[in-house]
Amino acid sequence: TLGTQTDYRDGEAQTDPYSPEYIVCSGSVPEILALATLTWGRGLPAGQAEMEIIDRIREKRAWEAALPPMDSPSNVAKRLKMMEAMERKEWAYREEEIDRLQKVQMEVFKELLQRREENKNKLAVMRLNNQWQNHQKAKEEKIRKIQHDCALMLRKLIAKRKNWMGKLERRDIIKEYNDFSSQAYAPLSRIGFFPDSHSDYYDAKNFYLNTFAGLCELEESVQHSVSQIKNKAPKPKCTISKTGYIRKSARLEAVLAQVHQ
Repeated sequence: TLGTQTDYRDGEAQTDPYSPEYIVCSGSVPEILALATLTWGRGLPAGQAEMEIIDRIREKRAWEAALPPMDSPSNVAKRLKMMEAMERKEWAYREEEIDRLQKVQMEVFKELLQRREENKNKLAVMRLNNQWQNHQKAKEEKIRKIQHDCALMLRKLIAKRKNWMGKLERRDIIKEYNDFSSQAYAPLSRIGFFPDSHSDYYDAKNFYLNTFAGLCELEESVQHSVSQIKNKAPKPKCTISKTGYIRKSARLEAVLAQVHQ
């Protein structure tokens, strides 16, 4: 199964590929030795860049083999021209390689700058959101305070409008108790009255019922015959005669009870 293959596969313990020892014959230069600098993970397995390096090495070997011998002045001049052309070609390739590396570095720098700008923009947006929320809270608090002050001033204006002549009015007790929304029935908490805080005011407090000493005194004041009441259970009336018939009075009582229900 897939799980067994995953547990026992060789990829988990695989080392670098084995490179056997070799012996180079005298007078021969194998092409593979030009790639001795490439190792597993660093150039091997070969990619596009490594293949370009191998092609350039082959071209340079072919060019070296095509160089004329230095046996005459004409061949020397031709050899110098070919070497100058090859040097110009190497410098052009090197410049192209430098330009390519610079382009890659520029792309990396652009990406890093873009990430930094995005992070800065995120931080700026978060900071602006926090400031906006703080301003909104302050605005709501200010609006709430303005509404509270407005309601307070309106109540004061309504109270002044009731007595716009400025005359002193005597308290009308009958009017207050006739109006169930007056201060007598429903006092306002803003004038300092809290009905829940005085809820125990209406509790029945009795010395004889709330204290042990009062209970003992109450028990002593009661007569002894009151505490020992003897009740006799009433004897049930026999509604069935000796012969097994129901009496007429019992039938009449059952009918009356049914009519009463």
